[in-house]
Amino acid sequence: MTGPWLIAIGIVAGVFAGLFGIGGGIIIVPALILFAGFPLVRATGTSLAAILLPVGILGVIAYYKARIIDLRASLYIAAGLLASVIAGAWLANALPVDVMRKFFAVFCFYVGWNFVDPVGRFRKWRGLSVAAGPEPESDPHPSPFPLVGIGLLAGIMAGMFGIGGGNIIVPLLTLALRYPPKRAIATSLGAILFPFGIPGVLYYAKAGNLDLGAAAWIAAGLFLGTVFGALITIKLPGRTVKLLYGLFLLFVACRFFFS
Repeated sequence: MTGPWLIAIGIVAGVFAGLFGIGGGIIIVPALILFAGFPLVRATGTSLAAILLPVGILGVIAYYKARIIDLRASLYIAAGLLASVIAGAWLANALPVDVMRKFFAVFCFYVGWNFVDPVGRFRKWRGLSVAAGPEPESDPHPSPFPLVGIGLLAGIMAGMFGIGGGNIIVPLLTLALRYPPKRAIATSLGAILFPFGIPGVLYYAKAGNLDLGAAAWIAAGLFLGTVFGALITIKLPGRTVKLLYGLFLLFVACRFFFS
């Protein structure tokens, strides 16, 4: 696959990264497999390398200017990511991960279903009463321990599947720590901005499962696309962002469960 096509993959992945606070690997990995003929593990290593550079910096700046991001939480989550991503890389290279993929798919489906909330939306459309859950806090300040724990779990998933970890970070910030969707997405993008994937990338390189040339082209596209996704999220209503992210997670669940 030529450079312009790889840049195009990066741009699409970058828009998703800025829009949903993810690294973009959920787009990059299947694209490399389907359009470039990469084996799964090589696509995973290349994706992890592509999201290694701070390609989301423009998106993070946009969120910072809009006063949405929680940089303190981003730092703690990034520490957890850095500590655990090599464990995920080792698992991807040494163990069959089919069972883990199915568990991850079920997790994404559960969270996506709750975000979309089709039953609640139908009841509201029919004018029926809907029991309201706890409202998210506009400016939560959780302790460092759950934030680092979220980073540890996200790092394992990042190393295993070549994703940025946002698919874990955003739902847990929203559901467990009561972050508003926009703030969770911005904070996730800030956390994955740091080069937490270095140990995992080195592991993939040592195992011969990394294409640095393709990763560089994709990274260029990511840099261009992320800011557009962030600007879209900033302008959308919070309920719309939550709905779109829920639909995205349902897509991710199908992709991991049936691939």
